[in-house]
Amino acid sequence: MQKFSLNTAALALACLAGLGGVGIASAQAADKFPDRPIMFTVPFPPGGPTDAMARILATELTRELGQSVVVENRAGAGGNIGAEYVARAKPDGYTIMFGTSGPLAINKSLYKSISYDPRTSYAPIIYVGLPAQYPGGEGQPASRQRAGPDRAGQGPARQAQFRVIGNGASSHLAGVMFNNLAGTKLQHIPYKGTGPALNDLLAGQVDMSFTDILTAMPYIKAGKVKPLGVATRAAPAPCPTFPPWPSRAWPGMTWVFSSVSSPQGHAAERVQVLNQAFSKALDSDSVKKAFAAQGLEASPDRSPPIWGALSVLK
Repeated sequence: MQKFSLNTAALALACLAGLGGVGIASAQAADKFPDRPIMFTVPFPPGGPTDAMARILATELTRELGQSVVVENRAGAGGNIGAEYVARAKPDGYTIMFGTSGPLAINKSLYKSISYDPRTSYAPIIYVGLPAQYPGGEGQPASRQRAGPDRAGQGPARQAQFRVIGNGASSHLAGVMFNNLAGTKLQHIPYKGTGPALNDLLAGQVDMSFTDILTAMPYIKAGKVKPLGVATRAAPAPCPTFPPWPSRAWPGMTWVFSSVSSPQGHAAERVQVLNQAFSKALDSDSVKKAFAAQGLEASPDRSPPIWGALSVLK
């Protein structure tokens, strides 16, 4: 009887140990991240510099994480629609956003009401870098090169115009900043999209533009527009002859930033996994080459950014 009881007890312990092993295995499986595709939200339309950077990174991230990273465009309201979508998403690390200074800094001061707070709605993952924006403006190639850096300091003598996409966009604010720094009075002409804006620029309806190198480069290479300057610390690789504005008369002329965030509230360990994967992707030869070809500058700082430190936020 005693022997039977000991055998029974041993069997019971063995069963409990087996159940415990199943529980540990289940917990380990649940903690594995990622174990399904990640949605990479871009709050702007396809084809722009933000979309291009996201797609370059998504390809490399798929290799690093062993799961698909799918780019999803949710454009509108200066990036607010996509930013609000990500802020409301389940905080599990499977929905992340490629944000820029628009939805993560500028829009807080421009819009009367937005349904997210850049400082509290997101868990920052990594600071990606700097799109080489605003190649001086795309001065007209023939007889209409009458505005921009070459005429800076001449004040109101010429009421030139510059085209940008939308009121309050970073390109619009770049034009305003240029006016303030250079003493010009360039008139802002907003457009609903890149196509109509470029058409008017090429047709000579406006004098210049503030835009990104990715959009401008085909027209620059074709000789249809003249680059007047670029708002980076050094001339970007695709256009080594561009004069960097900060090295000239306007050291305050700056650039926009790009970064990756996820909804606030999920485990810090998942932020770390994503941060490391993005960092490795940014260091990969394929991403470096693709970024350089499009005038994109990766940040040397790979730590998660702190939105509250941005002075433009109020």
